[in-house]
Amino acid sequence: MANLIEKAKNYTMNRRKFLGLTATVTAGAAVTLTGCGLTSVDSTTASAHLAGKEGEWVPVACWHNCGGRCSNKAYVVEGVVVRQKTDDTHQDTPDYPQQRGCNRGRSQRMQVFGADRLKYPMKRKNWEPGGGKKELRGKDEWVRISWDEAYEIVASEINRIKDQYGNRSIFASNAGDFGRVLNLAGGYIGSWGTSSWGSWRWGPEKFGMAEGFFEQSINDRMDLRNSQLVVIVGGNSSWSAAGNPTYHYLQAKKAGAEFVFLDPIYSDTVELLDADWLPIMPTTDHALFLGMAHTLLVEDNPTTNPLIDWDFLNKYTVGFDTDHMPEGADPKENFKDYVLGTYDNIPKTAEWAAELCGISADKIRELALRIAKTERVALLTAWGPARTHNSDSWPHMFMTFGAMTGNIGKSGAMTGVSCHYSTANGGTWLVTAGGNGLPPVPNPIKETINDNEMWLAILDGKYVAGKNDVRDVNIQMIYHGPEAHLQTRSGQTKGIEAHRHVEFVLSTSHFLTTNSKFADVVLPVTTEWEKIGGFGGFSNRETLIFWRQMTDPLYEAKSDIRIAYELAEKMGLDANKILPIDEKQMFYNQVSGAKVVAADGKTMEPLVTLTEADIQEIGAKGTPQQGRISYQELKTKGMYQVERKPGDNLGFIAYESFVKDPVANPLKTASGKLEIHCQALVDFVNGKGFTEIRPIPTYNPAQEGYEATFKDFKNKTKGDFPLQVINPHYLRRSHSIFDNVTWLREAWPNPVFLAAKDAEERGIKEGDTVLISSKHGKTLRPAHVVEWIAPGVVGLPHGAWVEIDEKTQVDKAGSDNILTGPIPTGQGIGAWNSTICQVEKWDGEPLTEDVKWPQRIVL
Repeated sequence: MANLIEKAKNYTMNRRKFLGLTATVTAGAAVTLTGCGLTSVDSTTASAHLAGKEGEWVPVACWHNCGGRCSNKAYVVEGVVVRQKTDDTHQDTPDYPQQRGCNRGRSQRMQVFGADRLKYPMKRKNWEPGGGKKELRGKDEWVRISWDEAYEIVASEINRIKDQYGNRSIFASNAGDFGRVLNLAGGYIGSWGTSSWGSWRWGPEKFGMAEGFFEQSINDRMDLRNSQLVVIVGGNSSWSAAGNPTYHYLQAKKAGAEFVFLDPIYSDTVELLDADWLPIMPTTDHALFLGMAHTLLVEDNPTTNPLIDWDFLNKYTVGFDTDHMPEGADPKENFKDYVLGTYDNIPKTAEWAAELCGISADKIRELALRIAKTERVALLTAWGPARTHNSDSWPHMFMTFGAMTGNIGKSGAMTGVSCHYSTANGGTWLVTAGGNGLPPVPNPIKETINDNEMWLAILDGKYVAGKNDVRDVNIQMIYHGPEAHLQTRSGQTKGIEAHRHVEFVLSTSHFLTTNSKFADVVLPVTTEWEKIGGFGGFSNRETLIFWRQMTDPLYEAKSDIRIAYELAEKMGLDANKILPIDEKQMFYNQVSGAKVVAADGKTMEPLVTLTEADIQEIGAKGTPQQGRISYQELKTKGMYQVERKPGDNLGFIAYESFVKDPVANPLKTASGKLEIHCQALVDFVNGKGFTEIRPIPTYNPAQEGYEATFKDFKNKTKGDFPLQVINPHYLRRSHSIFDNVTWLREAWPNPVFLAAKDAEERGIKEGDTVLISSKHGKTLRPAHVVEWIAPGVVGLPHGAWVEIDEKTQVDKAGSDNILTGPIPTGQGIGAWNSTICQVEKWDGEPLTEDVKWPQRIVL
């Protein structure tokens, strides 16, 4: 920070005023940091200080997990961020699009230099060794402490707890770099879960889906233009997939493709693409696809009305019918007989599906026939429909329908996941970053607890480790690292209770997030803008985003790895195992190890040219090398993008090699084929010990799904919780990140989306404060009454930071996970879209806009 202080002094301002200036220039308004003495400066004064001074455009990080990883640059004048911009490194075209950032990335400086940044190590006022007044976690005052005192507290508590209870009493929901010191100290129990992916996380690889990872389950964006019909299940890329994915869909539209969306929301993406919209009820996608499968089976005639690709099924799959079963399998367990109801006497007709999914039987049949009669169809799904309880067989069903219609492994025809960084653009990576060269420090403890069960495990002292394997556990310490698990995992009400149950809670963070609010000791960490630099992780297959340091560490913040190193020293451990190479060398390793596809479209070669002078500038050890782009140019541009054009040799068609020669290129299954009857999937899911499935994709009603909204489903009599809650990703946040940024709070208020029909029935009008209740918790929100959400469905945007009223135990921020329950099913699915609720007009004090709420500014 020293160089910034000196520059700031040139403006006859002290350090605190300087940081106030930075915040002011970025905000365009006066800023006062209560409690730490920062002086507010109006924008006129700030502009006068910077007038006439030249600055530099610095490529900076936008590192949050939206899937975009777009270009982000800050114009820095004398250490002050004056403004930001995004990609302008080349002309923007559909074939070679710029990597433009969104409103979140453009507000990044308001996060990095936010008044609510954690500045110093601190502890709860009423903390004592062993917990002190544990019930005050989440509402206690904070006391500033030195780093020495912080390390002393953390070291002594770790040692005390592991000595008294053993290392299995230490739990880290996501340890990150801090996990290295915990591992050196004997290890900890971690957590596991399907997170965003739902049932697409692990199960699909068992039946043969994807040649590598989920991004390789669909064709690339150039080939998408060859599709005649694109059917998207539960995807709203305009909100949830930042960057260019919606633009890629638009190119397919311009090339002649028609679009159909199956989604409870008529989204911006649906509107942009002028798509047909079928408002399906959450948790029922599987039922609809069974209804379409039945339609094709009963109406197919290979001679006069061919609707099913029998050649594909017979050659590339096993388990569709009795004639193509795996060896030793029960012939009754075939998909065709299940759909026809041969043995259970329940034909999965369009009428049967309509009762469940809310789409008429005629529309189901119409869509089935439209898909079957179109030569090249892209069947695409996002993860949202899989984030439901008991959805373990849904990916199996989706891929089975793709096989029935032959939309796998061909140009313009594909079936798979179009989501996150690979939305509308599947395929192998054309440019990659190098590793940082940091060797792992293994965790001696191999136990992990499912995300849906971790809070109950802390409270009840037991967890499910597998089928017929329930283990005792005595968690007495919780560590929170990079992920916001108390905010973003199911069962938040139980999570808060669990945090007030254990003896010690430690958090490392940028802000007083939900994780940190309920901790005993909080340590301030640096943002990516304060680190040396690196690459932005996943962007898209054609682009690698680079960033470099914009500012020295602010206040007393340290990097996670530095905190781990210094704590290891305090604990008398071998700190060199934490950080055997310095952070400059780690940065160099990423740059020197970066690769880009060669001219042959297959092999990878070095991306960055590094001279001896470059290596010395970085401050690392290495050997000069020749690459595609110089290090100095990379520092200026902040990215490298592989230029694409139609007909190049960089395209990707999923499963193409398998379809061309299934013998030479078998899938990674027992049969080498796509297994519609899959015992490996059964063994995997059932082995988790929560619930069980069959080897064919049968429909399993979700716990707290559509059918649970009825107390008498047959007569359609609604129960106490008659509405379904879904949690759309929202442009104000990336998951829970950015929720504290006032610019975004102003631009994107955080209402609950309520169908006009449901609002009218409850006497609710636009802007009314409403109470949303489930059996797990309650939250308040202003109602936004709309026509674009299916009646019976409530849209509560994902990621708002919980604000519990301790008197009423009602959250006032709209935290989605207050409503979810800790319910593990199948493969331990994170099931945020299977929650049921009631909505009613609130009779208490109405909410004010949260942009007007005081920020969480401490010390």
